[in-house]
Parts: sequence; structure tokens; C-alpha cells
Amino acid sequence: MEAELRNKVKDAVKDYYDFVYAKPHEINYIPASGKLLKYEDLDAMIDASLDMWLTSGRFNDQFEIEFAKYLGVKYALSTNSGSSANLLALSALTSYKLGDRRLKKGDEVISVAAAFPTTINPIIQHGLIPVFVDCKIGTYNIDADKIEEAISSKTKAIFLAHTLGNSYELDKIKKLCEKHNLWLIEDSCDALGGEYKGAKLGTIGHIGTFSFYPAHHITMGEGGAVVTNDSELYRIIISFRDWGRDCWCKPGKDDTCKKRFGMQLGNLPFGYDHKYTYSHIGFNLKITDWQAALGCAQLKQLPDFLEKRSKNAKYLMDKLSDLNEYLILPEITYGCKPSWFGFLISVKPPISKQKLVEYLECNGVGTRQLFAGNILRQPMIVDNDIQLRIGNSDILNSKDLTEEHYKLLPNTDFIMNNTFWVGVFPALSEKELSRISDLIHKFIEVNK
Repeated sequence: MEAELRNKVKDAVKDYYDFVYAKPHEINYIPASGKLLKYEDLDAMIDASLDMWLTSGRFNDQFEIEFAKYLGVKYALSTNSGSSANLLALSALTSYKLGDRRLKKGDEVISVAAAFPTTINPIIQHGLIPVFVDCKIGTYNIDADKIEEAISSKTKAIFLAHTLGNSYELDKIKKLCEKHNLWLIEDSCDALGGEYKGAKLGTIGHIGTFSFYPAHHITMGEGGAVVTNDSELYRIIISFRDWGRDCWCKPGKDDTCKKRFGMQLGNLPFGYDHKYTYSHIGFNLKITDWQAALGCAQLKQLPDFLEKRSKNAKYLMDKLSDLNEYLILPEITYGCKPSWFGFLISVKPPISKQKLVEYLECNGVGTRQLFAGNILRQPMIVDNDIQLRIGNSDILNSKDLTEEHYKLLPNTDFIMNNTFWVGVFPALSEKELSRISDLIHKFIEVNK
């Protein structure tokens, strides 16, 4: 009877979806990013709702298993956002359980200033010192040849995002990490499904992070994941995600370790309940089963999503290739198979990025900056007392930044002033992409 009633509800939901959402509609404004939801996605969310399980449950278990299998890693942990995934990844590296390799206040982490804030924020939040290295124009990733000169005796990690699905030079960076005994966190929030020399992005470093915000390759609405092949890091990440507790039991489960009342940790009495023993200053960053159910349904569609993104990016590359005198189009990193999140364009002076962006927006085409542009110019940095380094410079306070310091990151400032991106997400067809191309051509013709 229960199964019969469940099927009746789901049949009604199918009718509702077909009536409300399945009809084709005209796209008047072409967004730079967006989700693509089908009946299967709504069906999964309804299935989870009918379970009335209010936290992580069977769908979360399924998602973590399937996500790890897709990436080819041992462990995947869901979390409530890609930003939380980044926070958990860096927090894990501060654990006392890592001994001499743990990150401590005053240690340095190499990154870039052409970044999304939540790649940089955890570094600052943990009292670590961000070290900024310039990017390359074209790939918009870190200039790997400039990393080693920025490494000091205090450098302990490299924390970088793969820019809009195009990887950085992982071979060079991984060798540097091995040479200098550095941790490598791959922020792959914009790069799910991308590959570098046959390996999925996010699986080559010590920890990989992902985002499932509606703009990303798959969505849970809000959601993210942390992945690793290291069993010790996996346990530490679970601890930080789940209140800081030492126990790794799933919700609703007890005594996974078979020693629930047989341990002595901290200064607690012997046998104190392991389920209520805390080893880290942690958070509660889990997801609900509704989100996980949607993630399971979206993951099945990921290959199709990636194929469509690749096709859309190639279309724009071909259509805009005649404007090389005025534009810099994306350059794919050697060995990379990108999972295009967006299509980056840089304008060459005297063409004005600001005017082109305003023209596109006024004509119904959504645009986005490369996130913070140069994060060192953002109020979050200049209006706070933050210790940082640029390249091989000495440590300075963010309030003391001058134009001379910004000149140490010339390509980052170029990106801030000259670079933006447009959409290639799966819901866009050649009709919308042709409109984007036509508008860019018209603007260049008038303003060249």
C-alpha cells in the first residue's frame, strides 16, 4: 500500500511538472550561468520528501559513494556549499593529528588574487598568511613558473582554483609540492568533470573541493563536497564537518568503531561515550537528504551537461576567432580537458571592457567578472589588518598596500580591468550563443 501511494504521488508530480515546467519558453535575457532541471530531479526530491528523513540519510550515502566512484577517489564527503568545502579542506590541514605537517598560525599558503573570496578566506580565518602569485593571461591560472620563488621556510600549502574549468599546470605544481613538502588543495568548484592528463580535476592534490550551487556543473541548490584518497584526512574532515567530534558514525548509527565505551581521550574518564567526544573546534556543515537526492539525479546527467558545455564553448571559440585583433580568447592548458564553467574573454586596449559589458547587459546578455578581479584591491582586504605576501616580497599589512605593490601582479590587474565571461551552460542553444557573438561583433565594429 505504501509503495502504491508513493507512486500515485509521483505520478501526480509528473503531471504537474509537464504542465508547469516542460513547456518550451523564450529566453529574453541570456544569463551567464544557470541550472538545468528535469522531471527526474523533481522526482528525486519528492522521493526524499516522502521519506521524511530530515538530515543526511540514504540519498546522501548514495551520493557520496557515486560521486567518489565518478571521480575515482576513495572518499567523498558532502557539505552544504563549495565555500564550506574550502573551509573544511583548509581546516583539516590545521589538525594536531597531522603532527609536524599541520598548518599553524603564521604559516604561509600560496594562492592567486584573481580568485573567488572563499578560496582566500579560510587562509585568513585560520591566521595563516596568503602569498599571492601572478596569473597567466589566456588560461587565467597561476603562473606555475613563478611559484618557487614565492616559497619560503614558512610556506606549507598551495591552495588554488582551476579557473572556470580549465586546469593549472598540475605536473609542475605537484612536483613543487613534493620537493618542498607542501600540501595541495585543488579548488575544483568550477571544474567538476574536467581532466588533466586523464585524471579528474580535484583528485590529483591531497584534497579536492566542489560546489553544487545552481550556477555549477550539477546542483543541489546549495551544496558541495570534499574528496581525498587519504584515510587520515578523511577522518579529520568528517570531524570538522560534524561538530568537531572524534566519532565518525553516520546520523542514526552507533558504535561504528566498536569501541564506543572503550577509549580514553583528552582528560575525559575512560569509557566516556565516543559519540560525544570532540577532537577539533569544528562546525556543522552537513546537507539534507533532499539536497543529496537532487545531487544523485543531477550526477546521472553530468556527462550530457559536460558535452553540451564543451560544444557551446567551441561554438563561441569558432564564432569569435575572427576578432583576435581585439579580443583574447581562452587558452586551454596543455594536457587539460576543460569542463567549461564559463567562457572567458579579455579585451585588448583601446577596447573598453566596461563599455562592452554594459552593452551586452543592456542587450540581454548576462556577464560576470572573473570573481574578485584583484582581491588585494577589494575592501575585504584593504579595510582590514591582514598579513600577506606578494611573490617573494616581505610580509606586509594590507592597510599598507600601494600601487607599487599592485605592480607585482600586472596580469592580475589586467584581468580586473580587461576580462569578463559569458555563459555556456547546458540550457543555452546555438540561438542564444549566436546572439552573444553577434552583439560582440557589432560592438567591436563600432568601437574598434
